[in-house]
Amino acid sequence: MSAVAALDATPAAMAGPALKVTQGRVLLSEFTKFRSLRSTLYTLLAAVVLMIGIGALFSAVTASQYGTFSAADRASFSPVSTSLQGTVFAVVAFGVLGVLTISGEYTTGMIRSSLTAVPRRLPVLWGKLAVFAGTIFSVSLAASCASFLVGQGLLGSDHLGVPITAPGALRPVIGAALYVTVAGLIGLALGALFRNTAAGISTFAGAFFVIPPLASLLPSSVGSHLAPYLPSSAGGALWGAAANVPGASGALAPWTGFALLSGYAVVLIAAAAWRMRRSDA
Repeated sequence: MSAVAALDATPAAMAGPALKVTQGRVLLSEFTKFRSLRSTLYTLLAAVVLMIGIGALFSAVTASQYGTFSAADRASFSPVSTSLQGTVFAVVAFGVLGVLTISGEYTTGMIRSSLTAVPRRLPVLWGKLAVFAGTIFSVSLAASCASFLVGQGLLGSDHLGVPITAPGALRPVIGAALYVTVAGLIGLALGALFRNTAAGISTFAGAFFVIPPLASLLPSSVGSHLAPYLPSSAGGALWGAAANVPGASGALAPWTGFALLSGYAVVLIAAAAWRMRRSDA
């Protein structure tokens, strides 16, 4: 009898204590999923190529045509923002990646497994946000620095470039990375809110690329007051896209614009968290 009891107790003893679900373990799980997807690598590579390549193109064209610039164009010229113009295009890739980071799981049904393993649900969202933000900021900061260095090298052929130690040069370089990171978080929040890739990407593209040109078609009394508060303009104020000269064209102050962009992200993330808690996958 004692031998049978000991044999029955063996599986339980071998099983060991059950692992507790913690935010750290959820974070590790989300990082594993994020880095294991080929779409992540391809999208990040595309974003880096766009950020550096288009910035270099703008810098080279500007250097070759600077002699034809009018006095007003020369007065508004900023070598730093010129070298960072690829940020305008790279934000598309980062936004799409943000949407795919979570909408892909809803499409494949994997989200059910994730939420079954983490019944409280919200740690999954926090884990995705943390992994995404950390990865995107690291990659985009490296790309932003490379874009600046390449751009200033091209502009330097006509003595138009500036060093990173020049007054006001460092903030736009870091600001470009912050801008695309928060824009990507907005994409992730839209993916979690709509749970559909097409809807998330369409909304992101509309907010960042469709509404701004439409705002310029409105009467100046309305459009000039609305444009600075759009997500792309608010974020662009931090790295120099909204205006080459601070305060020009009604642009927000750099950190004010970034605070507004971050506010958009916080609101959308809160809405996504509310839906994740209230709705089934």
